[in-house]
Amino acid sequence: MSSAILSDTTPSSVRDFVTLLKPGVMSLVVFTGVAGMVVAPGSLHPFQQIMTLMCIAMGSGAGAAMNMWFDRDIDAIMKRTQNRPVPAGRVAPDDALAFGLFMAVASVMLMGLSTNWVSAGILAAAIAFYVLIYTMWLKRSTPQNIVIGGAAGAFPPMIGWAAVTGDVSLQSALLFAIIFLWTPPHFWALALYKCGDYAKAGVPMMPVVAGQKSTKNQMIFYTWLLLAATLALPALGMTGMVYGVSAAVLGVLFLFHVYKTRSDETEKWPRKTFGYSILYLFALFTALMLDSVL
Repeated sequence: MSSAILSDTTPSSVRDFVTLLKPGVMSLVVFTGVAGMVVAPGSLHPFQQIMTLMCIAMGSGAGAAMNMWFDRDIDAIMKRTQNRPVPAGRVAPDDALAFGLFMAVASVMLMGLSTNWVSAGILAAAIAFYVLIYTMWLKRSTPQNIVIGGAAGAFPPMIGWAAVTGDVSLQSALLFAIIFLWTPPHFWALALYKCGDYAKAGVPMMPVVAGQKSTKNQMIFYTWLLLAATLALPALGMTGMVYGVSAAVLGVLFLFHVYKTRSDETEKWPRKTFGYSILYLFALFTALMLDSVL
């Protein structure tokens, strides 16, 4: 174990605790939560809208902090994560855990009191799934970690929908499915060019266990499923042409990237695919909201 993990002399800063929240991931989580609120039938008081988004952000940050607490041993091994606050010794593990637990409880209670307990329950399930099922169990035990664990990141649009409506519907379930199916090709693209890091840390990511060829074929499979899920919304009359055309174009471009990744033996296209996958989700949910407003 790295001596940096054991260090308790380095003072923590506000910036370190912000880093614990994984603000980059949080921005995507909050954005998809906003989409769920926008497309849901009905409306929320502006105060409830603000509280809902704040609670989704807090819940995302809570899971991230507890993830960094638990993964501090492997984070210290991988170059991509060595400088995170806990393995670098800038935040004590117990402080990261306490911070995460406080944020988790506060976010769920505030969500329930300010909006409704259905959305609070889904938020609690999302945090628990990410920490207990993905981080503590799946991540180190199976190459299907990202496939199953992707459910944790797929809850935000359902939370936003439930905050407005107080229930779960087929449309919110399809929004969940879109992010669930997007996660494997998104994360495996990263794993392809960070394969050595994961192997060194003993994390059974798909490229480490099954090899690059199998991983790339599975990326194609999940991207086709993703395209089908995105087009199910207009096919069922839940959205209009703005979203339908956008989903088709963005999906074809995603397929182009994963097929290019399959034929590329270097890091070039996996990196491009990872970058595009993030742009894809932002663009897809932007089109969804525009379609709803128009």
